[in-house]
This record gives sequence, C-alpha cells and structure tokens, in this order.
Amino acid sequence: MSTLPISSAPFSSSSLPPVYDINNKHNVARNTVTSHPSIWGDQFLTYDEKEDFVIEKQLVEELKGEVRKMLMLKPFEPMQYVNMVKVIDVIQRLGLSYHFDGEIEDVLQHIYTTYGNNWIDEKNLESVSLWFRLLRQQGFNVSSETFKNHTEENGNFKETLCNDVQGMLALYEAAYMRVEGEQVLDEALEFTKTHLAIIAKDPSCDSLSRAEIQRALNLPLRRTLPRLGAVGYIPIYQQQPTHNEVLLKLAKLDFNILQSMHKKELSQLCKWWKDLDLGNRLPYVRDRCVEGYFWILAIYFEPEHYRTRMFLLKTCMWLVVLDDTVDNYATYEEFEIFTQAVERWSISCLDMLPEYMKLIYQQLLNHHDEMEESLEKEGKAYQIHYVKEAAKDFVRSGLLEAKWLKEGYKPTLDEYISNASITIGQHVIIARSYVGRGDMVTEETFRWLATYPPLVKSSSLIFRLMDDLVTHQREQERDHIPSCIECYIKETGASKEEACVFFAKQVEDAWKVINRASLRPTDIPFSLLSPIINITSVIHVFYGGNDNYGHAGEEMIGYIKSLLVHPMVV
Repeated sequence: MSTLPISSAPFSSSSLPPVYDINNKHNVARNTVTSHPSIWGDQFLTYDEKEDFVIEKQLVEELKGEVRKMLMLKPFEPMQYVNMVKVIDVIQRLGLSYHFDGEIEDVLQHIYTTYGNNWIDEKNLESVSLWFRLLRQQGFNVSSETFKNHTEENGNFKETLCNDVQGMLALYEAAYMRVEGEQVLDEALEFTKTHLAIIAKDPSCDSLSRAEIQRALNLPLRRTLPRLGAVGYIPIYQQQPTHNEVLLKLAKLDFNILQSMHKKELSQLCKWWKDLDLGNRLPYVRDRCVEGYFWILAIYFEPEHYRTRMFLLKTCMWLVVLDDTVDNYATYEEFEIFTQAVERWSISCLDMLPEYMKLIYQQLLNHHDEMEESLEKEGKAYQIHYVKEAAKDFVRSGLLEAKWLKEGYKPTLDEYISNASITIGQHVIIARSYVGRGDMVTEETFRWLATYPPLVKSSSLIFRLMDDLVTHQREQERDHIPSCIECYIKETGASKEEACVFFAKQVEDAWKVINRASLRPTDIPFSLLSPIINITSVIHVFYGGNDNYGHAGEEMIGYIKSLLVHPMVV
C-alpha cells in the first residue's frame, strides 16, 4: 500500500501573535467568533494495534468466493434474473458491492442488453422499481414510462398500491433517480412520500417495515453514504426471515475489518492535527478533524484509496482553516496579500505574509509537495497542476466576497450563486478526489473537471444552497455578505419561508442534472462518477436540516460512533 507521510509544519512559534495590522502600527478590529472545542477530545488519538483480523480476513475471502458464485452469469430462466436483481440490491445495501463491481456490472449489462426497457416482472411494483433503480444507478438509461402501468387513466398512481408497502418503498427509492422532465417520477415521489408517512404512523404496520420507511424518508438510498447505509441496513436485513447467512456474515466481518483500518487512519490524522497546535496558534479555527475524516470517509472508504483519503483530509482541513480565517479573523488587506501568495505558489512568498498566515500558507505548500513527490514516481505529477489551479480559483472567489463585504456591495442572486458555488470548495475537493486514483484517471479527466461541467456545477450548487439554508441566520449575526436567502428576498420580496422552499426545489432540480449526467455514455469513465455522487450525498448528512459540521447534533454523533467506535457483533 502506498503511503503519504503525515507531517506538521516546521514552526517554532507556539502561540498566536498579537492582533495588529500587517504594518504592526495600529490595532485592527476583527470578528471575534469562537467555536466550541472538539466534542471528541483525544478519543481517537490512540489505536489498538492488536486488531489485525488475520483469521477474519481469511474467512472474508472464503465468503467472497461464495458470493461470486451467486453472481455468475448462466443461461437463466427469465424469473431467475428477477432474483439476481434482488441479490445485487442486498449486496449493495450491505456495503459489499465494492468487492464485486465487475460481477455486478456484467449482470446488469446483460440484463439491459437482453431486456432493454421491458422488464420481465413489470407488473410487480417492487420488482420493476428495483430493476429501474439499479440500472439507472449503473448508468443504463431505462425508461420511466414503465411506471405508467401502475397509474390510472387520469395519470394518478393507483390507490391500491398503498397496500403494497415494499412496492411503495421500492417506487419511492426509484423516483430519486429521476431526471429533468420525468413527470411520472415526480408524481411517484409525491405519491409515495405522502402515503409512506401515513403508513409509518399506522399501529398495524410491523416494526421492521416502519424502521425501513423511517430510514428511507429520512435519507433515500440515492443520497445515502455506502457505509452509513450498511450500518443501518445490516440489523434490518438480519431480522428478515429470508436473509442469506453468507451475505450477513460477510457484511459484519467486512464492516469490522474496515472500521479497524479507518480507526488507525483517524488516529494518525488526529496526531497530525494535534501537532499543528492550532488551538494555540489560531484559536478562532474550528477543531473538526473527526468530522472532517467522516466527510472524507463518505467519499472513499475502500482500502485501496488510503493515499487519496490522506490528501483529501488535509485539503478539507485546510479549507476549514482558511474559511475560518477569512470569516473570523483576517482583514481584507491581509487576505489580498494571501491571495497574491497563492497565485504565485512559492515558498519565497512566506515573508510577505502576516505572521499568523504563514502557518496556513506553509501547510498549503507542504501537503501539495508531499503528494507531488509521491505522484512523480508514477509519472502523474501533472495532477498537482490542476489541483493547484482549483485552489487558486477558490481563493480568488473568496477575495471577491471579502471585497463585497469591505465595500458594502450587495450582490445579485446570480452574482452570489456564481461566486459562492466556488467559495464552497466543492470543486477543490472533487479535483483532489481524483489524485492518486491510478491509471483510470488521465489528464483528460482533469481537463474535463476544469471546465466546471454540469455535474460539478450541480454538486457545488447543492452544497452552497444546503449550507446557506442552515447557516445563513447565524452568519448574518456578524459581518458577512448576504446569503442566497437574503439575495432572493431582496430581489423578489419573498418571505424567508418562501425563499427556503424555492431553494429546496433548486436542490432537487440540481440532483436531476446529476442523475442525467450519470447516464451512459458519460464524459468520464463511469466509475469516476462515484466520488462526485458521494461528495454530494454527504452534504445531506451534514446539512440536512442542521449544521452538523460546525455543531454536531445527536444524530451526527451517532453516525460517527456507528462507523468509528462501535463494531458489529458477529
């Protein structure tokens, strides 16, 4: 396994310098926002090296062999393909599909080639919904018109479907694969949302179905992170009378092995973060290393992506440090100098910076140099050029926001969205998610990314809007440019509630663009879409109603503990 060294910056100063302007002549008025310390303390700082799972890993390999036999293509009878689709769904929901990507691709490709838009079991709502969702997820553009078989002459879905709970759940999940203009899926989503909410409150509904419904209504599968989905589904699957013992045991063992690996990584990263001593050097910065690692784990959890995870975590934390610096401490003039230094990207710029900014700039150079050194050995150093350019875009856009604030300029909604979709940092994270990914990523991939294609724009827009929806009120309590909410209210005269409804619809429309861009043929290799889908999905976990990054609530704490603290009982 390739490794990326984890180092801290070589600074001798251990405390923040006095708060003076860059010429050290006059006191400078600064924002004084402070965040609560990490709720995790040093909990993840140590790791039990005894957790090697040698026996468990051998058993996992044996069980994987048995699952591969389940996925072997044979001259099946048509209805056997119906069962094959169910097996693939279970494998994916148990978090095991990364072991069987090739086999799953072969099966779904064969089904698509053989049956096209005419599913074998189209009159069965659960079966046709499952078929549709799995093939759409895999990029096969099967037609949503098949669902009209379950509507009345007036186009409404048949009320008798409400008696089929599993069918309604499957249709609900399938509807989240909709693209622009698919009215039948828009109606399916409203229909199933309404009736599933009613069913979940019905005392006669069994507890297992109620748990599945509540999970789905909280976060549909399209927006569920693979690891979170697995930890939630494993206990549900275990209670099903027809569960497969091989799949269940493999899921639990695999979960625990991955968890041990992730705990070890997090321990390394917590040591790196603690050694930076930002609590003393830059006390205004949020200490969210654990939440940051959870974020990165949502993008890549597989063992082979260790190096990329390390790079992404450092990127994520650097973005947080810079964001907090701009929002909570730096003057416009200081940030202007910092932007010039980033544009030049040279250690020679260090002396031009205010003392406290040297740490931030040095870290930027350090972790890019580390990755570049690693990539040079593989002949892929060109990747660093593109991620540097993404960082420069990010800083330039941040400076424009700072300029608006300094001059008291109120941007139009279009101006705000155009710039704020870059300052949210999604493009920077996506660019870095392709670094160190092997031969599948080429320079053409980075050139595509540099054009800000619809897939990337939509992902960034979702991040920006959902962030604004939960943080705008707190941010307006201090000096801050208007959020999308304030811009919309100013331009339209709408109420705050109407603005929130408008932008919630914008989020849904952006997901439709992502779904469309994920259908084959795609602009980049299909497997490279997963990081973008995951990066977009994690936003719903962190900002789906609350700011779970800045102020982790009980639900977020539970998510982190389920993935990084509590193992599965095998």
